[in-house]
Amino acid sequence: MRLILLGPPGSGKGTQAQRLVHRYNIIQLSTGEMLRAAVAAQTPVGLKAKDVMASGGLVPDDVVIGIISDRIDQPDARNGFILDGFPRTVPQAEALDGLLKKKHLKLDAVVELRVNESALLERVETRVAQMRERGEEVRIDDTPEVLTKRLASYRALTEPLIHYYSERRKLLTVDGMMTIEAVTREIDRILSAIGAVEAKAAKKAGAAKRTAKKAAEAAPKSRGKAARKSAKKGSKATGKGAKVAKPAAKRIKKGVKGTARKASVGSRTRAVAKATKAAKKVTKKRAKA
Repeated sequence: MRLILLGPPGSGKGTQAQRLVHRYNIIQLSTGEMLRAAVAAQTPVGLKAKDVMASGGLVPDDVVIGIISDRIDQPDARNGFILDGFPRTVPQAEALDGLLKKKHLKLDAVVELRVNESALLERVETRVAQMRERGEEVRIDDTPEVLTKRLASYRALTEPLIHYYSERRKLLTVDGMMTIEAVTREIDRILSAIGAVEAKAAKKAGAAKRTAKKAAEAAPKSRGKAARKSAKKGSKATGKGAKVAKPAAKRIKKGVKGTARKASVGSRTRAVAKATKAAKKVTKKRAKA
C-alpha cells in the first residue's frame, strides 16, 4: 500500500502514520530523515543535497525525487510506504507521479486530515500554558505564533494538492478533529473500502478475461462444427438430387428401350410385308406358265 498523508501542522499526521506503519507493515518516509540518511551514506544524490543544506538553501525538487527514488527501491519498501512531508507542492506531486509511473508503481490513496485551524491554535495555546505551569521547556516551534505562520504556509503551498489529488480521485478526507482512536478507525474503514472495491473490480476483470478466453477457444470449434453441418447439409442436398435424378434416368432409359423396341417391331413388319409381296409375285408367274 502506498499512501500520502496531507494535513496542516498539528493535525495528527505523525501519530496516524505510525499506526498505519504497524497495521499494514509498511514504512514511513520522511523527507527530512531521508535527506539526512542520504547525506550520511554519501550517495550521489545525498552529496548534492549536502551542499545545498550546508548553505542553508532549499533542496531542489529533482534532488528530493532522486532520494525518494533510491529509498523506495530498498527491500523494506516492497510492501509499501507512507510519504510524510512530501509532496508539498503541485510540481512535486507531478514529479512523484512521473517517478511512480516509471517504476510501474501506483499511489493507492491520499489521506487528508481536515482540521479547524482555530481549534488547533486553541490546542497549542492550552498545551503551552500547561507546560509552563509544570515548569517544562516549550519548544520554539510549538507556539501559537509559529503555528500561525506554518498554517499560512500550508494554505499557500500544500492546500492546492487537495484539489490536485481530488481531480485524480485519490483524495480521501477524514475529520482530524475526532479523537485519535476515531481518526484511526475512520482511516482503516476507508482504506478497507478501497481495497474491497479494487478487489471486486479485479474479480470482474478476471471473469471477463476468462469469458473472452473461452469464447476464443470455442470459436474454432464452432467454425468447424458449422462447416461440418454445412457439408452435411450439402451432402443431403446432393443425395436428394441423386434421388430425383435416378427416376429421371430410369424414365429416359425406359423410353430409349421402348423406342428401340418400336423401331425393331417396325423393321420386322416391313420385312414380312416385303417377303409376302415377293412370294405373291412368284405365285403369279407360275400360274401364267
